[in-house]
Amino acid sequence: MEGKPLRIWKKAMYFPNRKLIANKWWEEFKKVWHIAGPAIITSVSVFSLDFITAAFVGQLGDVELAAVSEVQNVLLGFIFGIMLGLGSALETLCGQAVGAGEFNMLGIYLQRSWIISMVTTLLLTPAYVFASRILRLLHQDPKISDLAGKYAIWIIPEIIASALNYPTEKFLQAQSKVWFMAFSSILTLAIHVLLNWIFVTKLGMGLVGAAIAGNISFWILTVVKIIYIVGGWFPEAWTGFSYLAFKSLTKFLKLSISSAVMLCLEVWYYTAVILIVGGLKDAAIAIDSISICMNLQVWTLMVALGFSISARLAVSNISFWLLLVIDIKVELDWLKYSVPNFSVRVSNELGAGNPKAAKFTVGVNVLISAIVGVFFAVIILATKNQFPRMFSKEQHVISETSKLGYILALTIFISSIQPVLHGVAIGAGWQFLVAIVNFGCYYGLGLPIGAILGYKTNLGVQGVWSAMLGGSLLQTIILFVIIGRTNWHKEALQAEERVRTFGGPVESQLGS
Repeated sequence: MEGKPLRIWKKAMYFPNRKLIANKWWEEFKKVWHIAGPAIITSVSVFSLDFITAAFVGQLGDVELAAVSEVQNVLLGFIFGIMLGLGSALETLCGQAVGAGEFNMLGIYLQRSWIISMVTTLLLTPAYVFASRILRLLHQDPKISDLAGKYAIWIIPEIIASALNYPTEKFLQAQSKVWFMAFSSILTLAIHVLLNWIFVTKLGMGLVGAAIAGNISFWILTVVKIIYIVGGWFPEAWTGFSYLAFKSLTKFLKLSISSAVMLCLEVWYYTAVILIVGGLKDAAIAIDSISICMNLQVWTLMVALGFSISARLAVSNISFWLLLVIDIKVELDWLKYSVPNFSVRVSNELGAGNPKAAKFTVGVNVLISAIVGVFFAVIILATKNQFPRMFSKEQHVISETSKLGYILALTIFISSIQPVLHGVAIGAGWQFLVAIVNFGCYYGLGLPIGAILGYKTNLGVQGVWSAMLGGSLLQTIILFVIIGRTNWHKEALQAEERVRTFGGPVESQLGS
């Protein structure tokens, strides 16, 4: 006898509106790429700034590459995790404000985020000033720590620029200004390559030249966006600087901290992995090999982040097609919805009170992200003996990195899906819940097992990376379960309440 799911599926195949469903999937697919395309360009371009720096520095020597890798993955990972987390609170509020039609609150949210981010950056600056001592206390190689400490001080201007850049990006994403971000990011990347060639290669300024190039590039990236915002192109969303930016800062900070905790636990996971590897035998080789793999993984992750942006607050379920078939008779109405805003896509839908329309876009996003993940994984497997040469001329570094090819390919596939799930969590305001999941999977499972495999067995770097992969896989499975069991009608009501709590009509009247 046929099972019930199979009978439901066959019945659905003869359902008279199946053509409507197929057309809706195709339309959604095109809309996802309309937003995900420029978002991918932006994410890849911005991350490639550090990617290019590592590639130029890697030609100087394995110690120089290890020093920059520790700064990028430990110190920058620590600071940027906080900055990204603070920015994701703005992402939640701006996306839902757009859906609710409260455009006048976007500028106020942006200013609040700038204030919080800048204060936080100033408080964290000593971590860069004393980076060398901190790394030594963490039992990192003294030679690498000293060089990393000097480089960390030189890039402090880059950190300040980033504090302004992340909130600015979220402001633009919420209003679908993704093509401007894409063009400005590509322009900055081209300038960054030129600057590195001039300062590092042509003038031979080494790490100092790499730091100067990074500082200039990040400030160009940030200033261009700020000029675009305050220059009159957003008459409804930006009405000038206002004292209202200092109102409700406590509530805004609370959501920002929850966001920061969630993303910091994610980003600091990689930081902790670098620290564990830094204590292994032949630390420079170990750090170089795993840093090369991390750079490639995060580079491909930037592509997946484009789909995350187009799927905020959407319901993602691993059995999406089966659920669609079961609910097909009662959900045909939402297949006809026309959704005007696709950046921070589902966040807007919940703000507008359309939770079912949000469901559909994430099903498409998960499918596309998985396909992209398979594509990149195949490339890594096919070039596992060649891609390390992009970063180093040292044969022992190339050999050690090639051994990680299979683990890297699987990691890339899993991480291609994760951003979509995180996009749901961030936009929905589930930061605290996801922070608990991240802590358990990463710090309760991944890191302890990684330390054991790295130090107590002969697996070394491969053991550390394998355990990290296990923690990521468990986290992905748990997020699928949580999102699949969510009541999205209830989430829509909470989104409406969140808009009122953090501003809305009350503050609009105060500002008039």
